[in-house]
Amino acid sequence: MERIGLIGAGRAGTAVGAALAAAGHPLVGVTARSGASRERAARLLPHVPVLPADEVTTRADVVLVAVPDDLIHDVAHTLPLTSAQYVVHLSGAHGLGPLAGLAAMPVALHPSMTFPGAAVRLDGIMFTATAPDEARPMVERLVKSLGAQLQWVADEQRARYHAGLTHGANHLTTLLTQAVGVLREAGVADPAATLRPLLAATLDNTLRSGHHALTGPIARGDVDTVAAHLSVLRDRTASTYAELARATVELAAADGRLDPDTVARFDEVLERDRTGEAPR
Repeated sequence: MERIGLIGAGRAGTAVGAALAAAGHPLVGVTARSGASRERAARLLPHVPVLPADEVTTRADVVLVAVPDDLIHDVAHTLPLTSAQYVVHLSGAHGLGPLAGLAAMPVALHPSMTFPGAAVRLDGIMFTATAPDEARPMVERLVKSLGAQLQWVADEQRARYHAGLTHGANHLTTLLTQAVGVLREAGVADPAATLRPLLAATLDNTLRSGHHALTGPIARGDVDTVAAHLSVLRDRTASTYAELARATVELAAADGRLDPDTVARFDEVLERDRTGEAPR
């Protein structure tokens, strides 16, 4: 198996490093500059020596640059890499650009997972890779050893790929935080317990059936219900609801579930919300 050197001891890097070590890959060293990074490395990679970056690099076959996105280029270009090595970053948003001009074979390898700062199981997780053809066998071995899945995305599509993940995952947190706040304002004692079964069913149905899983007042054409919701929501939550309602109306209309007259009524209600006009 390839010898792995880890540049950076952030949450993603240490979790991936720990999973690779558990899969039998020798981790030859890790860099850790801050106290938090050293503590994380000691906790998740207890048998991996903390070394300077140049020493980690010279010991490794695969150099994993696990630093914040904006630092990948600058950090990678300080490393004494050779043409016999692979240099890999974990960013979803970036492709091979930050690694351009390096002697080592470049790879962008992003796990579709959130990393809380503890060990994370990666078996079954989807890794999305961008790499030259010559690097593909190594990437496939690495991901297969984790029991994970692998897909390939073209370099020019990395930003679009990452936008899809961010819109679906990060913005979900924003949406649910707003929903919990609305339920609390309504006097619901346990918003999480109230939402959990509905959310679990909705997520499962949507991932299986896409827009066909859509339910609720817009799918039913209940214009007055949406108007009532907008009358009680405030500030950013109201605007988020309205924008998502517009997108949902488009989905339901495209699916043939809303006739043109109902779409027009929804548009009228949502436009009143945009302009601040009082409901009629």
